[in-house]
Amino acid sequence: MAPDRVAVAFVRALRAAGLDVPVGATITFTEALGEVGLAAERSVYWAGRATLVTRLESVPAYDRVFAAFWHGRTIEELPTVVDELTLAVEDEDATDDAPRDDGDEPAPALVVRASRHEQLRSMDFAACSADELDETHRLLADLRFARSLRRSRRLVPIHRHGHTRGAHLDVRRTVRRSLRGGGEPVRLARRGPSTRSRRLVLLVDVSGSMDPYTRALLRFAHAAVASGRRVETFALGTRLTRLTRALSSRDPDDAMARAADAVEDWSGGTRLGEGLRVFNERWGVRGLARGAVIVILSDGWERDDPEVLAEQMARLRRVAHRIVWVNPLKATEGYEPLARGMAAALPYVDQFVEGHSLSSLEALADLVGADA
Repeated sequence: MAPDRVAVAFVRALRAAGLDVPVGATITFTEALGEVGLAAERSVYWAGRATLVTRLESVPAYDRVFAAFWHGRTIEELPTVVDELTLAVEDEDATDDAPRDDGDEPAPALVVRASRHEQLRSMDFAACSADELDETHRLLADLRFARSLRRSRRLVPIHRHGHTRGAHLDVRRTVRRSLRGGGEPVRLARRGPSTRSRRLVLLVDVSGSMDPYTRALLRFAHAAVASGRRVETFALGTRLTRLTRALSSRDPDDAMARAADAVEDWSGGTRLGEGLRVFNERWGVRGLARGAVIVILSDGWERDDPEVLAEQMARLRRVAHRIVWVNPLKATEGYEPLARGMAAALPYVDQFVEGHSLSSLEALADLVGADA
């Protein structure tokens, strides 16, 4: 009998016994039988068990059906061998000085290593020790950024058949091709719009109220610059400082040192509205923010009139593709955006997200590349 017919018949027997076997698993089992053949019973058994059994408690039922199907007999209950297993969690910081009982032979132990990285991913930067922050900063250097694409005015050759949206006849290429066929334009060449990465602009609040988060957020900005996409970074405090050149160093520590030297108002006051006004007039409205994804990383505390901030956010909203506001305090239980600056800015924000931990910044790295 062909392996496919055998597979179908066996799956029917399993379903009749109450096992839930997906259609995809049946196809996989058929392919497995085609590889191992029907001659070796052990190979057939494990091919089916690996592809058709999705739950550990279904193994006894599978064994009974297998015995009945392949040997024509029924096994009421298979003997079960239970091995005593000790689960041990290995702590990287633990010492090996614990007393041991040498009387009996110990049961086999399954050692599970507790990952500090998983713990650090969810920890608030403000609650991290100096060593934990150093480890978190190293992990931030490995962030991967999704790329948000936009249509470009530049036309490029279209090689795929049927892709004609926005396409134009490429007369020059069509004529060149026709010369190869004796002057007959057998196939028309077309050009269509290309795509390019949207610019990403990061505005990082470096005021005193953001001290517990500033360095981590600048590490995030450095990882964005190092990703190779079009990224501009600015520091917001009592003044606006462009940090793109400082963060272009491939060495994260060197980039942080250069950024610290460039920012004269580090841990000072907050003038978000004035900083955005300078950004809009000098860089943003003139072209840097047009069609870009703007990410403002700030707790929203504003020393000046919040109306100025609202006015500048409105100007920015008219030219930007999307505005994302990242507030580390948003993760705090019971938080409400009651700060004057935050309340004034929110009506012009497309997405309001957290930025207090490594996991939240990983989510942000994906968010800035989304097309929504």
